[in-house]
Amino acid sequence: MDELALDPNELAQILGTEEESVGVAQRRPLASTPSASKSPEKSPVTARPAQFAPLQSPGSVSSSTNLDLLLGVSLRVTVELGRTKMNIEEVLRLGPGSVVELDKLAGEPVDVLVNERLIARGEVVVLDDRFGVRITDVLPPAQRIKSL
Repeated sequence: MDELALDPNELAQILGTEEESVGVAQRRPLASTPSASKSPEKSPVTARPAQFAPLQSPGSVSSSTNLDLLLGVSLRVTVELGRTKMNIEEVLRLGPGSVVELDKLAGEPVDVLVNERLIARGEVVVLDDRFGVRITDVLPPAQRIKSL
């Protein structure tokens, strides 16, 4: 096993370190390394421009591919019948059978909000003992952007 072990001189030659940094006065050249007797020279470093793969033109990527990335994102959809303001005393008096008056009239369109942003209006419908909303008006994109 001693034949496989490297002494500090051989290690310094392999790593290309200077003699002074290893603390050795003399190096012993390795037989397998042809340039081991020469001191290692530093080669000059040259800068080269980076090479990147060509970009795809915008026309080559379909817009449906970009939209497909978003199809699985969950959003909170809220249908708002109306709003009102109440003080704490009125809220504490609420109980079964209490009626809360809202700021909208019966039959007036309800607001459809997505992540608390108004995007459409609709009318309330009943489907098999469940409430639903039939969309009657979708806000134009310019108006939706204003609400952001």
